[in-house]
Amino acid sequence: MVSVASPQQPLPSVEVVIEIPRGSFLKRGSTGHVDFVSPFPCPYNYGSIHQYIGGEGDFLDAVVLGPRLAAGSRVRVNAYGSVGLSERFMSDDKLICATKPITSRDRRNLLLFFNIYAFCKGLLNVVRGQAGRSRCDGWGEATTAIARAVPLTDSCQRPKIGF
Repeated sequence: MVSVASPQQPLPSVEVVIEIPRGSFLKRGSTGHVDFVSPFPCPYNYGSIHQYIGGEGDFLDAVVLGPRLAAGSRVRVNAYGSVGLSERFMSDDKLICATKPITSRDRRNLLLFFNIYAFCKGLLNVVRGQAGRSRCDGWGEATTAIARAVPLTDSCQRPKIGF
């Protein structure tokens, strides 16, 4: 299998706080509240990086490939890329992280997952009466996604989520 990481520049290393363990049906936000219950289990560990605020005003999202990790666990991993997601007139990056290089197959599966996720979120937003189209914006560089995020300067600072 072919790795999709660029050997020219070092990969960003980030600490991810796991909010949704792989295999979970509950989608929780960074505050711990349940956003929705999925009919399908999440195929990835999903969490956030508490040193940055992402495009939707919450902590920067991150996916961690590999075995199931417990909710609340903190892991230091490399960021191999990002997937952009747009919904409700906001763009938000999801860092794609792992402890070992990701493959072309991983990348294809992630893009398939986020295209399906965006479609389902769009339907959920319609049911909730929220305007705006949902779509997967494709693959990007991890460094670009981190550069778009807002660094937190105060460890006690919390994101201001408007939804």
